[in-house]
Amino acid sequence: MDNFTFYSPTEFVFGKETENDCGRYILKHGGSKALIHYGSGSAVRSGLISRVQASLEKYGVQYVTLGGVKPNPRDTLVYEGIELCRKEHVDFILSVGGGSCIDSSKAIAAGALYDGDFWDFYSGKSRIERALPIGTVLTIAAAGSEGSGSSVITKEDGMLKRSTGSDLIRPRFSVLDPELTFTLPAYQTACGATDIMAHVFERYFTNTKEVEITDRLCEAVLLTMIKETPRVIKQPDDYGARANIMWAGTVAHNDIVGVGRSQDWNSHGLEHELSGLYDCAHGAGLAVIMPAWMEYVYKHDVMRFVKAAVRVWGCDPDFDDPEQTALEGIKRFRRFLHSIGMPINFAELGAKKEDIPVLVKKYGLADGGTTGGFMPLNNEDITNIYTIAANAEIEL
Repeated sequence: MDNFTFYSPTEFVFGKETENDCGRYILKHGGSKALIHYGSGSAVRSGLISRVQASLEKYGVQYVTLGGVKPNPRDTLVYEGIELCRKEHVDFILSVGGGSCIDSSKAIAAGALYDGDFWDFYSGKSRIERALPIGTVLTIAAAGSEGSGSSVITKEDGMLKRSTGSDLIRPRFSVLDPELTFTLPAYQTACGATDIMAHVFERYFTNTKEVEITDRLCEAVLLTMIKETPRVIKQPDDYGARANIMWAGTVAHNDIVGVGRSQDWNSHGLEHELSGLYDCAHGAGLAVIMPAWMEYVYKHDVMRFVKAAVRVWGCDPDFDDPEQTALEGIKRFRRFLHSIGMPINFAELGAKKEDIPVLVKKYGLADGGTTGGFMPLNNEDITNIYTIAANAEIEL
C-alpha cells in the first residue's frame, strides 16, 4: 500500500425528508445568502425546490435561484451563475440535483472568487485557490460529486469536456434522501449505477500491491450494485435498495475505496470525448467504453482481472488458463450492463465508428505521449479501444 492522505470533510445528512433542514445546515456552515442551483423543471414540479426554499426561509437564509443545468453541464450556464453570485453577493451555493448540477455549482463556486476565466481550472492553466462553500441536495445516485473534490464541465465552443479537482470544492454538507430518487426513469437509474461501478473499477485496477483492504471495499460496493440495481429497476420505490445505491455512489467516489493505491481513469477520459461529441449520458458512454478497455488491457495483469472475475462476478477459476477466467469476468460485466438496459456498442449509444479519429484527436494526447495509471495508453491504443467499443457484441 502507498502512503496517502485521506480528506473527506463533507457532513452527510442521510434519510427521509432531510432536505427540509437545508437552511439549518447552510447557517451551520457559514452561509447567509445562497444561490439555489438546479437542473430541469422536474425539481420545481415535484415541489422539491419549494421545500428547499421554505427551509431557507425558516432559518432566515436569503437566496436567489438559477435553474437550467443540463446533463454534461455547460460552461455558458457557469458564466451566468458566476455573474449572478457576484451581483447578488452570494456567500453559499446550494446544489439541488445530480452530478451535473453539483459539478456546475463547483465551477461557479470557484469562478466567483477568481479574477480570470473559470475555464482556466479545467484547461490546466490555473489551480483553484479559493471557492465559495457548497452544499448539495442529491437527487440522482451516480457521479459521487456530493462527496468528491472533482468537477467536469463541457465547453460549448468545440464541445470539450474537461475536469478539475480540488479539496476546496468538496461540499460542506450533502443531503441524501433516497426517496428523491424514486421517480428516476429506469434508464437514468441504470446510467447512474454504471457510473458508480466505473468509479470503483477505475480504482480497483491498480499496479499497487498489498491493498487487500481497499480491494475488499471495492468488491463490496460492486456486489451491492449488482444486487440492488435490478431491484430498483423492477421496483423504483424500493427504499432499501435505493438507500444502498445512494450511499454506494458516495463511497465509490469520495476515495475511501481508492486510498493508498494507484488509479487509472482512462475509461473516464475516453468516455468524456464520447459524451462531449454526442451529448450522450455519461453512464451510457461508460457502459460502452469500460468493458472495451478491460478487453484491451487485461493481459497487463491477468491475475487482477481473475480476482475481479472470481470475487465480483462469481466465475469459477480456470487454473490451467487464467486468461479464460479473466475474459469470462469481462463478458459477465458486459452482460450485466446489457441486462439493466445499457448500450454495449457505438451503434446502440448513437456514436459513429467513422468518428474514431475525431475522438482520438479531441482526447488531445501528444504524439508519443501516454495516459493512464494502470497500463499507459498511446494514441494507437486509444484508437484500438474505441474500435473494440464500436464493434462490441453480447457473448452468451
